[in-house]
Amino acid sequence: MDRKALIDNLHKQLLRWNTEIDKLELKAQQASGEAKRDLDNTVADMKQRKEEAKTRVAELQHASDSAWEEIKNGADEAFDSLKRAFESAKSKF
Repeated sequence: MDRKALIDNLHKQLLRWNTEIDKLELKAQQASGEAKRDLDNTVADMKQRKEEAKTRVAELQHASDSAWEEIKNGADEAFDSLKRAFESAKSKF
């Protein structure tokens, strides 16, 4: 996959994750007690991970050819971490 296609795909994934975070926030608003605290913590964690992934995409966009592969690996790690967090949240809530 070339640079532009990869960056476009990562942007699309970020948009899908925004929607998922919005859904969890809605569940948190409707929950109470321990469930609300758990959801609030999960949402906060996911927002932080999403921002890290977003930063990696920005780095990819501006990376030189020599730095591309290293930054791409960091972006892959950030997206994998966020994906695991979403899968964990879906299984719990």
